Amino acid sequence: MAAWSPAAAAILLRRIRGLPLLHYVQRMFASQTEGELKVTQILKENFPQATTIKVTDISGGCGAMYEIQIESEEFKEKRTVQQHQMVNQALKEEIKGMHGLRIFTSVPKH
Repeated sequence: MAAWSPAAAAILLRRIRGLPLLHYVQRMFASQTEGELKVTQILKENFPQATTIKVTDISGGCGAMYEIQIESEEFKEKRTVQQHQMVNQALKEEIKGMHGLRIFTSVPKH
């Protein structure tokens, strides 16, 4: 195994931006954070016909901002704003503790 160079360590430390190192290392190896799992579960319950649900914590792991991609038949014949309102309604309690949310919705192509 190669040793860390000071330059590589500096880059890593700049990317952490105040996060505890243990949290950052755990995030590198974890498949999903607790917040991602919770939001995913809520979306699965509210959109049982969804063929794709992907939730990504884009806040660095603290749970303040998520990106959601969801593909579901429930969105059929609804405008994008209505689809996003449906997602917001499903997550209304969780959104109270968030700083931001990116939502991408679509209808499955058959």
